[in-house]
Amino acid sequence: MSDEADPDFAGTVHGSSVMIEGRGVLIRGQSGAGKSDLALRLIDRGATLLADDYTQIAREGDAIFGRAPETIAGLIEVRGLGLVPMPHGQSAPIALIIQLIDAPPERHPDPLPSCKLCGLSLPLLMLNGFEASAPIKIELALRHINGQTGGWEPMR
Repeated sequence: MSDEADPDFAGTVHGSSVMIEGRGVLIRGQSGAGKSDLALRLIDRGATLLADDYTQIAREGDAIFGRAPETIAGLIEVRGLGLVPMPHGQSAPIALIIQLIDAPPERHPDPLPSCKLCGLSLPLLMLNGFEASAPIKIELALRHINGQTGGWEPMR
């Protein structure tokens, strides 16, 4: 069992995080996989930065909250520009984990896979973060896990 799957784990994980409509999205992947780039595109669509590259997580009851380590709060790395100040949220309950992959994801996963973080199972969406549709897929996944249906509207 990894430390992160342990119910008592609280600490820093390698991953960027944003908040969309009050729910945290933890974006994980190898260095250079596009975590910051995807976070920046989600922010452009109305998300709020929580943390870039490293996110502190801690279980609080039946939820896992993410926040930025103090040393990097309010900063995001933009390749070609360096570290850029950005408005940010203090913390949010993690509702979805994104795992960035190079290969095309499975076409019809049913149900949406999950992974353990701090002893809780959270929905896991595997996708290529550099695809133009990646931010929209994340918004759709958040709606899907909350049982929302209806017409398409951007989450702004």
